[in-house]
Amino acid sequence: MSAPQSTPWESDKPAEAWAAAAADPAIAADLEAVYAYIAAAVETRGPACWASGRCCHFEKAGHRLYVTGLEAAYTLQRAGVPLTRERIDRARADGGCPFQEQNRCGVHPARPLGCRVYFCDRTAQTWQQDLSERALSMIREIHNRRGVPYQYAEWRALLEMLTA
Repeated sequence: MSAPQSTPWESDKPAEAWAAAAADPAIAADLEAVYAYIAAAVETRGPACWASGRCCHFEKAGHRLYVTGLEAAYTLQRAGVPLTRERIDRARADGGCPFQEQNRCGVHPARPLGCRVYFCDRTAQTWQQDLSERALSMIREIHNRRGVPYQYAEWRALLEMLTA
């Protein structure tokens, strides 16, 4: 593995570094390649998705969404939906995602890895975990190779850091 490149976004403020890195076309392309890999892998499995939005109600669904700082910044930059601390606080209080709109994903094309591999379909649980781990290691490699600070944390907490 090669040493991380020196980057203009190296900073003692990781949220600023993630935002700058997510705006870099080459890094965005790296992340999009991982997302394309996930899409192809999911397509071969054909899991059921009822588009009910239940998976976005984290507490009710019994799970949490964890992402990397780079993914959170990428999603936030491409969301097309203004995100405020109040909206994040409301989502946290409701136990859900701040981008959910009428039980639909308001940022579907830019959603993070965890959203791309999670399906309520019980037959998907084993392979989706394996796919998630493989793809997460690919994203970690982007962070390492591009010199982007790495943090893996709860979705709303990272969005909060990025909107501070």
